[in-house]
Amino acid sequence: MSSNATSQKSVTSRIDAATFWLYMALVVIGIVAVFSVEYRSTDPTIFMMSKSHMKQTIWLGISLFVGMIIIFTDSKFFSSFAFLSYTVCLLLMIATIFIGQNMKGSHSWLSLGGGIRFQPGEIGKIFTSLALARFLSLGETDFRRTKDRFIGLAIALVPAMVIILQNETGLALVYFSFILVMYREGLPNAILITIFALGFLTISTLLLSHTVMLILILMLATGIGLLLRHSLRREGAARIVFIGSLLFALLFSQVMIPLAFKKVLKNYQIERIYTMLGRDVPDEYVKYDEESSGKKKDPGYNVRQSMIAIGSGGFWGKGYLNGTSTKNSFVPEQNTDFIFCSIGEQFGFLGSFVVIGLYILLMLRILTVAERQKSPFSRIYGYCVASVLFFHFAINISMTIGLAPVIGITLPFISYGGTSLLSFSILIFILLKLDTDRSLMIH
Repeated sequence: MSSNATSQKSVTSRIDAATFWLYMALVVIGIVAVFSVEYRSTDPTIFMMSKSHMKQTIWLGISLFVGMIIIFTDSKFFSSFAFLSYTVCLLLMIATIFIGQNMKGSHSWLSLGGGIRFQPGEIGKIFTSLALARFLSLGETDFRRTKDRFIGLAIALVPAMVIILQNETGLALVYFSFILVMYREGLPNAILITIFALGFLTISTLLLSHTVMLILILMLATGIGLLLRHSLRREGAARIVFIGSLLFALLFSQVMIPLAFKKVLKNYQIERIYTMLGRDVPDEYVKYDEESSGKKKDPGYNVRQSMIAIGSGGFWGKGYLNGTSTKNSFVPEQNTDFIFCSIGEQFGFLGSFVVIGLYILLMLRILTVAERQKSPFSRIYGYCVASVLFFHFAINISMTIGLAPVIGITLPFISYGGTSLLSFSILIFILLKLDTDRSLMIH
């Protein structure tokens, strides 16, 4: 046997089997679920190339082929070209704003000809993970410095800002998952508390009137001021933080949120947010255009149909290919954003529990793999992969059961979509490759 073959065998033998087979299990479940959505008894054969499950199978083959190339690539390649690949992808995402195809109001797709399209923003998650891991692992990076924290946040969030300009809000939100990685690397608790406080302030502003919010903020500020009156008298910095926080809360709730809902967000985005909150859109935020002709759509239809489908599955499910909602296409986007409802309807609580369990096992395994890395670059990259997967998984399933607004986020490995499957596969295979060289220090 040649030395090259021996080397290749040693590489493949070092691949983390648990991560790979959990990945494969979810992809196969996805293809089976997509098939169940589009199957009709009148189909002449199950091997119809026009069907989504066959296209997804082809994309799986492409993903595995690319994965094998990654496995036999030098691990140092991914860190060496992290910044360059990130820059090129970011420029491509910017170009997509101007030359991208208009699909459902979004300019986030590029056409490669022959009916093949891809989203640079999906692939961007890979290069952002590599660039963030590269930056945080640099010897000169000190994440205790404010400057380095801002650079880290910029690496993660600049692509999100570009994607928002493409009118693809759901995908843009995924990039905020990298904040979890930075928290693992030393981002202060105060920043996470601030993020949660902003979320609470936003929800309260949407649920309460402007007057009530004004009164509550002033009352809360008065109470905090009384409790901290001695510190506020002695420390000038404390007074600046207190007054600044009060002014920001007032500006955010009374000006920024109303302005965003009136001038920035579109009808469907506002409707989805208020549907998630269980409220009708207030009159001040209702927008009518020529396309709607003054008619108001039902923003909760997708979610209600999804919940009906999942609920009808009961504990055991209706059986494979026996989903009523699935067979009659009651749930829009049921092979992409709402694929989980087909699993819930056909396999019930038990099947849903198994799928969720596989995701949890995969994410825990990824964290285990990340923590055993000798190289900070590999460890941080592993946390990037886990964070992206967790965000997609949590938000998508929350969407299907009405706990989150419908923002167009796919379920990793299971939702139909070639770009999505390929990007998630590349994320996994790069981690598998880095893990085969976990004893090395990759800079």
